[in-house]
Amino acid sequence: MSSGSRPHLANSPFNKAREAAAAGGAPIPVGEQVHHDRYGLGKVIASDGHNSIIVDFGSGNRRRVALDSPRLERL
Repeated sequence: MSSGSRPHLANSPFNKAREAAAAGGAPIPVGEQVHHDRYGLGKVIASDGHNSIIVDFGSGNRRRVALDSPRLERL
């Protein structure tokens, strides 16, 4: 099963994140917490243009993630 097809409850905040990503990758502000299917919980530390963000996943693990990534969920 692909991570993009995982069902969520109707009142889940993850449904809103999927809708925002589908709407063209709404910008995520610096300081916002996100969850990535592979890297886990992280905090946005910088915006990298209109299409990606830099996320700190802890222990010096910083990654550039595309806003339209199906693995990225805004919390």
